[in-house]
Amino acid sequence: MLRLHAVVHGQVQGVGFSYFVTQVARELRLSGRVRNRPVSALEVEAEGERDGLAELLDAMRRGPPAARVERLEESWSDGPPRLQGFVVE
Repeated sequence: MLRLHAVVHGQVQGVGFSYFVTQVARELRLSGRVRNRPVSALEVEAEGERDGLAELLDAMRRGPPAARVERLEESWSDGPPRLQGFVVE
């Protein structure tokens, strides 16, 4: 199972970014989680097909209308599935 780990920096808290990521991920049938990190950052872990993960990554680069993404760090790995559904932590 392909896995994406991303940290999104910028104005991403208090603007509906977690909800936005969750909705996009569910539409793409990805599993994973999203959570706030200290200092204006959001962490996303997602599993699924490469195309879906790439679409999620593109969506996170844009974000919802009130967000401002300054930087996005990404890393990829492969392994057995670890997550079910998509949740906000």
